[in-house]
Amino acid sequence: MSSFLTFLCLVSMVIPASIANIFVYPVYKKLSVRISDYIVRVLAPRLFAILYTYRKFHFWGYDEKKNDLPENFIVIANHQSLLDIPLFMKYFKERSVRFIAKDTLSRHIPLVSEMLRAHEHCMIPRKAKPMEAIRYIADFGKRVVERNQVPILFPEGSRTRDGNVGKFFSAGFRQLSESSGLPVVVCALDGGWKLRDIRKLMTNLKYGCYRVKILKIYDAPKSKEDCNAILEESRILMQQQIEYWRQLPTNKK
Repeated sequence: MSSFLTFLCLVSMVIPASIANIFVYPVYKKLSVRISDYIVRVLAPRLFAILYTYRKFHFWGYDEKKNDLPENFIVIANHQSLLDIPLFMKYFKERSVRFIAKDTLSRHIPLVSEMLRAHEHCMIPRKAKPMEAIRYIADFGKRVVERNQVPILFPEGSRTRDGNVGKFFSAGFRQLSESSGLPVVVCALDGGWKLRDIRKLMTNLKYGCYRVKILKIYDAPKSKEDCNAILEESRILMQQQIEYWRQLPTNKK
């Protein structure tokens, strides 16, 4: 019964804003932006509230280093699920976050697609050549600085199946760092890999959890070598944090 109620609540939450944004975005972008703001500020936190109410699914956001955050920064994190997007919207709710992602996310995904386009996230065409992708990221890096937004990059490039940290690709991070000149905040997250599809979503929600934490804050890298060193150390820190979390009960922060 709780599974049905969870599904019903999620659907009733998603459908009105999704349909409204689908029809509004092509003709009235300003209104689409307001709808997208509502999705980020209200619906993303509400998603986790519903999951806790009906499935006792915990969101654990660790705030120890939040007071040390610079005024603006780049976030790099491991990537496990599409739910990583609302996860970071909730975790950095005081900030205006923007993601770098493949443009397949900007089509046919309820609640997400029009929001990503209306808020001008960096949507890179899947078939883009390397130099074309670099230009997208370079323009995005300048834009987030001008607008005081927080760019979020997943250096793995795609979601991992078992939740362990995969190989990092450095080109996108180097370009984002060069074009923005921002400090780098390293985050780890865990729990999303168990919710990769509808079947896993229904079976793994109950008493599950999603964790996110700031691990380290770096000064803005000055060179290619600095970027590579940050990525190398960050990958190790993320994996160590995930392994520690997996020793904890899901109901313990």
